[in-house]
Formats: sequence, structure tokens, C-alpha cells
Amino acid sequence: MAEKNNANIGFEKQIWDAACVLWGHIPAAEYRKVIVGLIFLRYISNAFEKRYNELVADGDGFEDDRDAYAMENVFFVPEEARWSKIASSAHTPEIGTTIDNAMRAIEKENTALKNVLPKNYASPDLDKRVLGDVVDIFTNHIHMNDDENDKDLLGRTYEYCIQQFAAYEGVKGGEFYTPSSIVKTIVAILKPFANCRVYDPCCGSGGMFVQSAKFIQAHSGKRGDIAVYGQESNADTWKMAKMNMAIRGIDADFGPYQADTFFNDLHKTLKADFIMANERELLGLIA
Repeated sequence: MAEKNNANIGFEKQIWDAACVLWGHIPAAEYRKVIVGLIFLRYISNAFEKRYNELVADGDGFEDDRDAYAMENVFFVPEEARWSKIASSAHTPEIGTTIDNAMRAIEKENTALKNVLPKNYASPDLDKRVLGDVVDIFTNHIHMNDDENDKDLLGRTYEYCIQQFAAYEGVKGGEFYTPSSIVKTIVAILKPFANCRVYDPCCGSGGMFVQSAKFIQAHSGKRGDIAVYGQESNADTWKMAKMNMAIRGIDADFGPYQADTFFNDLHKTLKADFIMANERELLGLIA
């Protein structure tokens, strides 16, 4: 078991190290969105392809039926947005446009992701040769099987990259990431239970929700046995939270847009079982 855990940790760091080839080739403010977007795109394409192959094997002709994917909490990925298309275009001058178009196509097919996915890959500030190299790395180093552990591994990789961005950005990183030790402590003390409602008034990238789902799953529950509600004032972080929940397969209500909870509460009538926020977030609301 220890060997598998070590391999998993190496996998997460390997993806991060590979992504670091972009340093110096894109403005720092855009870097996080580029990497997080690629992780997300790689994941949902993989989940779609797995479900697609299952439906083809069934032989009932439902492989193009959107509902057949929605019932398994899988996003429908149109042909032009699938990773195979991205990978085959990696070393063309149009790779940035190809990825941006893929993001738009996914948003069009999945209303829950509308105006959420990054579309900055065609930017002239991003070296397309380097972007192609990163696509190659994501193609060759993310291999997932059918079990739940491998599904969670990409979510962990996403979380690991968020953590690294937070460390790189210093104090500003706290806007979207709370250290896992703090998150785990809060959740362990509150002990959320199956079919509960969890609310975070300043949710960042959604770490409290991820840990709550893990806690319930570890105590004989299921990943989906939780309803989460949150709010976030920073537009980019709000988008990151929605992508984070999608990767984890967690249904979430973060409101129709980003908003400051103190000035514009989007969940005024919510009756939650648990309210979770770290001390810094609470002080920010009180202030």
C-alpha cells in the first residue's frame, strides 16, 4: 500500500513539474488559469470517453444521448473538445485556438459550466510551442483506470497544483486556498454526516467541500451524499471552485455569479447543517 501512495504522490508532483515548463512563457497572472484549465479539460474528456465506450459496448445506441452521461454525473464532451483532438493539434500554430474552442463547446453543451472555463490559450503572450509541449506532457503522463482511487487521483493532482500556486503567490494565495491541515481539522471537529447541507460563505476553491465529501465517504457514506453551498467574491476563484467540484463529482450551488457575501448574500434562505470557514475568511467578512 505504501508503494502505491508513493507512486501517487510522485504522479502529482510529476504533473506539477511538467507544468512548470510554462514559467517565463506566460504572464504570472494567467499561468494558474492555463494549468487548471488543462487539468480540467483532460479529466472531463477522460470521464466522457470511458462512459462513451461503455455505451458503445452496451450496443443500445445511446452513446450520443446527453442524458446517458448526465445520469452518471459525467459532462458531455462534443467531438471537437475531446482530448484526442487537443493532443493531435498539440504542435500546430492553432493549438491555442483549438483549446479555446474546446472550452466554448463544452460550456455550450453543459450549462452548469457557462462562463466558467478559461479561454486564454490563443493569447499572443502564450508561446504555442511551449503550450504544445505541455499538452504532450498531459497526454503522456495522465493515465487513469476505472476505479475510484484513480478518479480521485486527478482531483488530488488538481488540489496539489492549487496548493503550489498558493505557496508561490504567498499571502495572496490564501484567497483561493486554505492549507489542508486547517481544512481537515475543521471538518474532523464538525463531523458532517450523509445527506447534510454544508455552507462556506467565502469558499475559495472549495477545499472545505472536498474534505467534507471525503469525511462522509470514509465513514460509510458515498461521494455524492452531500449538498454543498458556497459563495466567492473573486471571479477567477469562483470559476476554480466550480471546476474543482466538477472534477470531484460533487454537486454544488455557488450562485449564478461571484459576489461578496457581506454585501450580496446569494443564499439568504438557506438552512445549512454546517457552516465552515477558516478564521481569516471569517475576519474578512466581519471586517
